[in-house]
Formats: sequence, C-alpha cells, structure tokens
Amino acid sequence: MKALFALVLLLTLGGCAFAPGSHIDAGGWNSDYDSPPEEDFTHLVQVKRIGPDTLRNAIVADVPPPAPDLVREDSDYQYKIGIGDVLQVTVWDHPELTIPAGSNRSSQESGNVVNENGTIYYPYIGYVQVAGLTTQEVREEVASRLARYIEAPQVDVSVADFRSQRVYVSGAVDEPGVYPLTNVPTRLVDVVSLAGGLEEGADWRNVTLTRDGKDYRLSLKAIYETGNKLHNVLLQQGDVINVPLGDDQKVFMLGEVGSTKTLPMGRNGLTLAEAISNAGGLNERQSDATGVFVVRRTENADPDSDHLIDMYQLNLKDATALVLADGFTLNNRDMVYVTAAPLARWNRVVSLLVPSFTALFLGDRAVNLGD
Repeated sequence: MKALFALVLLLTLGGCAFAPGSHIDAGGWNSDYDSPPEEDFTHLVQVKRIGPDTLRNAIVADVPPPAPDLVREDSDYQYKIGIGDVLQVTVWDHPELTIPAGSNRSSQESGNVVNENGTIYYPYIGYVQVAGLTTQEVREEVASRLARYIEAPQVDVSVADFRSQRVYVSGAVDEPGVYPLTNVPTRLVDVVSLAGGLEEGADWRNVTLTRDGKDYRLSLKAIYETGNKLHNVLLQQGDVINVPLGDDQKVFMLGEVGSTKTLPMGRNGLTLAEAISNAGGLNERQSDATGVFVVRRTENADPDSDHLIDMYQLNLKDATALVLADGFTLNNRDMVYVTAAPLARWNRVVSLLVPSFTALFLGDRAVNLGD
C-alpha cells in the first residue's frame, strides 16, 4: 500500500504531462502546460491576440481592395482587332468596293475575315495588316491607301463579328463557358450575368480571376451588397473567372467544443462566433475559455522564412468577448481549437488510472486476507 500511495503522489506531481489527447502550447499565452511537445514547432508559429483592434479593423476594412494593377477605367479600354475577327469595311459613294450583304447574307458572312497572318484583303490596295490595331487605326490606313485611286475617300470600319478575344467562366454559375469580349468594356458583373448568374451554393466572396498565370481574389458580395466598384474589374483577353462552391470552403472545429466537426463556410462565410455556436459552444466543464485558438496556414509565406503558421488567441473568460469573435472572419481550412482546462486533463489521467488502482488494491487485500 505504501508503494501504491507513492505512485499516486508521483503522478499527482507529474500533473497533466501524462494526460491523453492534444493541446496547444502557445509559448506563454495563458498556457498552463510546461511539458514540451514531442516535436517543437514554436519557431514556425506567430501568435497574435484577438482583441479590440481586431473588431475595429473588421468594421473599417470591410473587404480588402483588389490588386492595384486590376483597377482600370472604361476610358482605358480599346478593343484591338485580332485573328478571326470579321471586319465590315464601307466606302461611301463607292458601292463597288462594298460587298453587299443581300437578303440572305449577314454582315458576318459578307465581311472581311482577319487571316492567320493578321491581314485582310481589300480591292485596289491589297493586303492590309490589321491585327493589333483599333478600328479607327484601320480606317485611317485604308483611307490613306485608297486615296491613291479615289479622291477623298470616306471610309467606315466596324467589327461585324468578335471572335478573337475571349474570357472563360467556370464554377458555380448557371452557364459556364467561353464568352467573347467586344468593343464595349466588359466587367466582372457583366460576364457573370452572361453566364446566367450564380448558383445557390456559390461562394460569392472568393471569386478567383486568373490572368497571365497569376490568381487574384475578388468579391461579388462586396459589389452587390455594398457597391464596391473596385472589385468589378475590367476584363481582358484570356481571363479565367472561377466561382467556387461554398461547400468546398470549410473550417475544422477541434478540442473542447460541444461537437467536434467540419463546418462548411457557405455563401457568406463564417465568423469565429458562428463557428463556435454551430459546434455547440464551448464545453463549459472541460474547456479552458482563455485558450480559444484559430490556427491558420500563413498566406504567401516567404520560402526563406520559418514563419509558416499564424495562430490567433481569444480569451472567452468574459462572454462579452464573443463580440470580438463575431468580428473575426475565418478563412478556408482554418482550424479552431479550444484547449482543455487543467483540471479536466487531470481528471482524464485519474479516469485511466483508477481501474489499475482498484485492481492493485483488491489484489493486495486478497493477499492480506489469505495470510
């Protein structure tokens, strides 16, 4: 029995070091555990506090603006003729130079198609290089060359069919596909409307624009709900627009919450308060309210830096801090972890040891009775 009590005393002094399960040691941020993990990741982690500044920033900085190189005015846009476009060239008072469309032919069928070498053929003046030019520049070039044969020619050039420049729309829209760019400036909302609008489960906060191999994040929610024109960017040749499904965006609820689970972010995303509520709240008997953590992979991490993980801590000891939690927006694949209270961890140790203690005690008593 003395040996048994000595063992109990030793385990008591050891405390939670033997407790099963995981926990977070945030390097002194209200941590109650001194036992080091099997592998030390502290040099990879940067810990930040969720405090009043978080709430202020959430109110002031509604949605981060898009990259500066995406912001362009309509006046900056000019359609450049490309291979495959169909041009309609008209010389006034000279019908012999204008191919009539006729009753059974459209302007697209009767126009001049831009060849693979970027030229069109026109009577008297031969081949004209038009690819990469505006209709105004082609008009001036054709008029200048026709002036050798016609006095003061009046020339009009228009694009009868836009075929050379396209944007691609994929994801959670009604009609994903390829859509042409025209001489009218086309913006993000325009092409989403052409694609039939958003599906019910579309994540309109995280639209991806891929341009020249680089991805940009845009928010249709900011455009539709708050009129943020900066996100309604002007599109250009080769742009790819992808609208993801909200079900593909998720966060993970772990630790001492009512129910550990994976939560879909849905159309409008999740705040930390919503995620905790959807998981059944904190386990009041088991959780340490000072240790609510959001673990996030660092965005655009420097490959030469050890900083790979951002960890945000919220102290929910005072329930009014839920206001701060409601101002903290979660990102895709964030992990919300609620640590266990020291007493709860010790109770787990005891629950594992009690059966062994009972067996030892009964065995020792049986020996004594036998004697």
